[in-house]
Amino acid sequence: MVDGAPRRPPPSIEPPLSADAASRRQARRAAHRRLEARAEEHRRSFLRMVSHELRTPLNSILGFSELISAEIYGPLGAPEYKEYANLIRDSGQKLLSLANQVLEIARLESGTADLITRREPLDHILDDVLDGLAEEIRARPAKVVVEDQGALPDVMADPKGVRTALAALLSNAIIHGGDGGEVRIKAWRENSEVLIDILDQGPGVDPRDIPRLLRPFEQGENALIRRGEGAGLGLPLAFMLCRGMGGGLVLTPRPEGGLCAAIRLPAPAPVGAPC
Repeated sequence: MVDGAPRRPPPSIEPPLSADAASRRQARRAAHRRLEARAEEHRRSFLRMVSHELRTPLNSILGFSELISAEIYGPLGAPEYKEYANLIRDSGQKLLSLANQVLEIARLESGTADLITRREPLDHILDDVLDGLAEEIRARPAKVVVEDQGALPDVMADPKGVRTALAALLSNAIIHGGDGGEVRIKAWRENSEVLIDILDQGPGVDPRDIPRLLRPFEQGENALIRRGEGAGLGLPLAFMLCRGMGGGLVLTPRPEGGLCAAIRLPAPAPVGAPC
């Protein structure tokens, strides 16, 4: 050692724990895990309770606002009243959709979603989903192209779950794909799986943000400039539903811009194959 150089302290060596100390540490860790599990269950119970409690008054708001808008009991007078009734109805529908998403996420996280898979034609699924998004597509406006439409493969999926997942992913692509942009859907069978790609032409996202986008209540753009009005539940819900149906979802930025949502779902067994 050179004279005057600072001396390094010798590495500290912790003495081995006694059996009692090791047992206490293990007990503390077990107690901490139990507290975390209890807190998580309380969170899920709270979400389920709030979602259920919201749906009853929201259904009344929707029903009465529709009655008022339709002028069932006579004209309202000033045209603004009808406009306000429509605004109440639209806002109520958004809140009801949010409550349903929160409830579904709570069920998926707790393992009580009861997804039942069966053979479903992907052409029929996409027809239903695009019909439900027709107003949103016109409002943007956006162009949705389904490659090989009419000859798409069947999938093994929960009927409601697969429609909810695809609707969430397509809505995200339409919103973030830019006004007048094109959303392209491709699907093909590969061995025992059906692969579905949803491609948009938006600005894309930073790859480091993708894990965050798959967590509930996260959003992909700065809150000051983002165009979507959602609570950040669509992508996590689609991810959980695909996984719950025995498949998966991967989000990947495209080199030419935009985002690719790559879905995997089980394919039905070929006709004549042993069960």
